[in-house]
Amino acid sequence: MLDPQGLYAWEPKGLAVVDMALAQESAGLVMLYHFDGYIDAGETGDQIVEGLLDALPHQVVARFDHDRLVDYRARRPLLTFKSDRWTEYEEPVIEVRLVQDATGAPFLLLSGPEPDVEWERFAAAVRQIVERLGVRLSVNFHGIPMGVPHTRPVGLTPHGNRSDLVPGHHSPFAEAQVPGSAEALLEYRLMEAGHDVLGVAAHVPHYIARSPYPDAALTVLEAITAATGLVLPSVAHSLRNDALRTQTEIDRQIREGDEELTSLVQGLEHQYDAAAGAETRGNMLAEPIDIPSADEIGREFERFLAEREGDN
Repeated sequence: MLDPQGLYAWEPKGLAVVDMALAQESAGLVMLYHFDGYIDAGETGDQIVEGLLDALPHQVVARFDHDRLVDYRARRPLLTFKSDRWTEYEEPVIEVRLVQDATGAPFLLLSGPEPDVEWERFAAAVRQIVERLGVRLSVNFHGIPMGVPHTRPVGLTPHGNRSDLVPGHHSPFAEAQVPGSAEALLEYRLMEAGHDVLGVAAHVPHYIARSPYPDAALTVLEAITAATGLVLPSVAHSLRNDALRTQTEIDRQIREGDEELTSLVQGLEHQYDAAAGAETRGNMLAEPIDIPSADEIGREFERFLAEREGDN
């Protein structure tokens, strides 16, 4: 493997600020990380990253060489054309930023498009950054589509070697093999190296998984703040307002739908309630119940998804 340091470069001013922060934060910093491009039902992780960068002061600490990591033909960056020339290019940046919460406490945020290549080298590079910047806990987050109704609280699956930081939630999976991601590999490699890692996956109703679902992002954000001690009220307030509007719109669509549409949602509610009342509460399929298939639900909600995506 080539030297991981060839994948990133430090931003001197940002690095100096981190070193000053470390002098005051003897316990070390928290690093949140999320990458675009893998499964993120309800745009859960994307909403959190966007909310953090919009609401809080931040500066770049390290930049990755996206020219090496991103396959442009697989995910073509957007260019804006006006009249007779190109006027803007959306560069796919992968950066580590130093962010300050509402109390001024520093933490790190690693975000950008998921690397298409050199995952092992990328994971080794992030490990170097984690060790250089004194990261005490790395936290990743995203949404996964699940057979749950939007009328019930958002469930969470914590993972990593610090899943104890999200008490009261258990994985609904005994064992599963799924296509890998750079985010998951990074978690795996950091744990192998003895670093503390927490992953938080929100259970998003699969019939609205393609649209933003602020309830999931808000639930994950609350889990992150409880686990890390970060204070992020402005981000939570914005997500809470968005969640209220989204739930109101979903309920309107349900009311205006036919009886079959209503029964589909009720089927998921019965399954959820039965599982919640079962002794094996962590298993969402604890009791076999006759409910609609994902395809049936998807077809019934096709109009709803089209309208929401059109609005966005």
